[in-house]
Amino acid sequence: MTRPLRVAVVARSVFPLHALGGLERSVYDLTRYLARHGAHVTLITRTPAMTHPADAVATGIETRFVPYRTFPLAGRRGTTVLDRSTAYPLFGERAGKLASQLVDEGQIDIVHGFGASVLGYARRRAKSRAPLVLNPQGLEEFGATDPSRARLKRAAYLPLRRAVIACARAADCVIATDRALEPAVLSHLQVPPGRVRVIPNALDLSIVDALAGPEDHTRIRAAAGIRDDEFVLLSVGRIERNKGFDVLANALVALAERSGAIAEGRWRWVIVGDGPFRRGLEALIRDRRLARRALLAGRVADSDLHAWYEAADLFVHPTLYEGSSLVTLEAMAHRRAVVATAAGGLPDKVRPGVNGWLVPPGDASALAAAISGALGDRARLAQMGEAGRAIVEREFSWEAAGAATLRLYEELMR
Repeated sequence: MTRPLRVAVVARSVFPLHALGGLERSVYDLTRYLARHGAHVTLITRTPAMTHPADAVATGIETRFVPYRTFPLAGRRGTTVLDRSTAYPLFGERAGKLASQLVDEGQIDIVHGFGASVLGYARRRAKSRAPLVLNPQGLEEFGATDPSRARLKRAAYLPLRRAVIACARAADCVIATDRALEPAVLSHLQVPPGRVRVIPNALDLSIVDALAGPEDHTRIRAAAGIRDDEFVLLSVGRIERNKGFDVLANALVALAERSGAIAEGRWRWVIVGDGPFRRGLEALIRDRRLARRALLAGRVADSDLHAWYEAADLFVHPTLYEGSSLVTLEAMAHRRAVVATAAGGLPDKVRPGVNGWLVPPGDASALAAAISGALGDRARLAQMGEAGRAIVEREFSWEAAGAATLRLYEELMR
């Protein structure tokens, strides 16, 4: 009997052992998909702050923890530039070394690393038999999707950039999570085109569908005091300046001055998420006289987040730069039309005239025009929502992305 494929997945963090984010969700979904399809998965990640059961990620996945030691003044683990350029590469050295040891012991067939987490394996790659697949995620440390990145911040990321480049050079294949990000991967990671494969971040649609359905539309609106006849614009994400929520606030002000429906108040803007720019956004909303129309819901449980997708009439993602944007995929999975900026991997997901609108990042006038177009053609929003769901099922579900990942493993091992 043929033994199962043995995969080491190496990442700085994973849901639910660590805080939920795009990386954490991607690692969680990848490991679960591989385990469901017969692979033996060894997950190498940092020691969680709290004690979790051995099967906290999924039954059948072996978890190996590596200490992640934050330097004084570096801030919370993985959340500051200083931490990511000091503690993270050192973690990558330790975690990658553990992966190399498991390969040398004959326990692993292939190593799949995220970002700098496999630095130790990259440095030992010449002596290791198992192929290395690298997923660098959004390349934030390179400023790949943020043209306005400050020079000081870019300089501070230098150690992390060097670590990720070292991992990429040692990898047998580097994954670009979107076609739109492939040029950035080639440019910043200095790898030849033949070693880059586009495999998108994806959704487990069985989880999405179980979290909320059409019946949650009324529940979440009623709890927030939103009437059935109010048009709900929904934005989801960490409240940081780079997410462009201030641009959207200005767009809504401009829209109110020329749109009867907006001016008369038959609309609400709901923002789900929290972050360091929350107070600044609240002040801006008050200054722009949007306080009665804006609801900052903060962090919410997954079930309520997905209920908000169901309650929304239009999903608006005004980000200034972006990696892959799982929240946009989630909105599309709930059959919501999307207005988004043409940042990062968003053009791979939002097809103008098919499932939404794309506008230039930072352009409040264009954002207002797109939202106005959506308001003026509400009958078409349901059709666009169905098209968005079809795009996710065809291209961004784990059934599609997972199968592509397994094909890549087989190809590299041959």
